[in-house]
Amino acid sequence: MTNWSIEELRENIKRRQIVSQIFAILGLLLIFFALFTLLALTVKMFIDGLPRLSWKFFFSFPSRKPEEAGIFAAWVGTAVVMMMTAVFAIPIGVASGIYLEEYGKKGWLAALIEVNISNLAGVPSIIYGLLALGLFVQDWNLGESILTAGLTLSLLILPVIVVATREAIRAIPNSLREAAYALGASKWQVIWDHLLPYSLGSILTGIIVALSRAIGETAPLITIGALTFIAFLPDPPFTSQFPYISFAWLKSPFTVMPIQMFNWVSRPQAAFQANAAAAGAVLVVMTLLMNGLAIYLRYRLRKGLKW
Repeated sequence: MTNWSIEELRENIKRRQIVSQIFAILGLLLIFFALFTLLALTVKMFIDGLPRLSWKFFFSFPSRKPEEAGIFAAWVGTAVVMMMTAVFAIPIGVASGIYLEEYGKKGWLAALIEVNISNLAGVPSIIYGLLALGLFVQDWNLGESILTAGLTLSLLILPVIVVATREAIRAIPNSLREAAYALGASKWQVIWDHLLPYSLGSILTGIIVALSRAIGETAPLITIGALTFIAFLPDPPFTSQFPYISFAWLKSPFTVMPIQMFNWVSRPQAAFQANAAAAGAVLVVMTLLMNGLAIYLRYRLRKGLKW
């Protein structure tokens, strides 16, 4: 064993502190560089697209003339597809996370499932598109529809929600569970009345992160047949005849904001490039609103728990 003198120990500690400071400064510079690059690109996109932002742009369908083209079908399609994605992914993802963390037996099967869920979170999105093309479009005959898009994107973000739910529940101290059991609560009462309220903020954050990823996806939707040019809206969900509710809109063709942007970017005219920049600015604002809503809800939930 090496015998260190006091001077050698001091020199070694000093050298390690210098290396640590250099690493911290380098990491900080890299973060600032990445943020500055992202901010510069975002500002340029907003500057290029700002002249095209108007009510006419929001409520006009695509056109061969760039000055008349709009994003009406695209933002409506994005909103409807994200709604369907949330309807499928959130209940299944949260329920799966609760089962795996609280009900599932610990063993080789649970470990295998956990590894596969973690791996699925990193699978390229085009793989989910190919899976959806074979399963939903061809085998289930759902067609190139809003329902197919919602199912496809829900599969894409499901592993993220499951992992976020498990981590949020795992972070709750065992003392809370033990106190509830000591008062005679059942397992489901412990989960519903104690674990979920305290972990809901973190679960909600994971859900919004997952939906923020889904809102910008293009590859899986193109694979299942999303349209690049569409001049009509899906069928309305409400009708004037009994039963006054229609589900025909689930089978309607659709497009979304990223696909509309891709269509415009691929054109050589500068005016279409400005349209793409404006659509990108709208998509960024939609994503920021989703994240802002998540932050507000998480704040309200945590404030309510303190009361």
